[in-house]
Amino acid sequence: MCAAEARPVRVAMLGGTFDPVHMGHLRSAVELREALELDRVHMVPARVPPHRATPGVSAERRAALLALGIGDTPGLAVDDREIARGGPSYSADTLASLREELGPQARLVMALGHDAYLNLAEWHEPQRLFDLAHIVVIDRPDHDRPLAPALQELVAGREVSDVETLMQAPAGSLLALRLPTRMAISATSIRERLRRGDSIRYLVPEAVERDLLARGLYA
Repeated sequence: MCAAEARPVRVAMLGGTFDPVHMGHLRSAVELREALELDRVHMVPARVPPHRATPGVSAERRAALLALGIGDTPGLAVDDREIARGGPSYSADTLASLREELGPQARLVMALGHDAYLNLAEWHEPQRLFDLAHIVVIDRPDHDRPLAPALQELVAGREVSDVETLMQAPAGSLLALRLPTRMAISATSIRERLRRGDSIRYLVPEAVERDLLARGLYA
């Protein structure tokens, strides 16, 4: 067996409401795949996000927009398991489902932005997240608040400084990652622009823009 065949599969879960998906989401997924040398990035739309208000657009429609945005981009895929599962979209349950599919030796990563990371200790079963996967925190502009004591305790001893060290084990570590393109695009601002009838050109992929405007979503 050659070395390439022997390497455990590397998969990331990138969850969110994608309300709607925009260029920042998609570019981050592409750069995450490159930086971690991932086989796949599963982009997972939440049906019922536990930590924010339920979006006004259905999960199925948000997933369809995400699929339009991804198009034929290599290594990116829409993963609808949280929609199919129903109930609160807990990341621990999603990671458990992925881990069961991929096997114990797969390198499984949960990627999230620094803003979400700051509240990680308040998530459902936060310790279980590390039992199932590595956590990669993507640097976001203007999010540099200090860590709360509960979060410091949760991540103590887990931090690694490089991808090679992260990938030595299937799960359990934390890596801070600054991606090359830090696109400060806000889904909230896109929704507001759509409500006002302002242009969203170049904030979302063309196929997504066409669908949003044709259906009058967020207007």
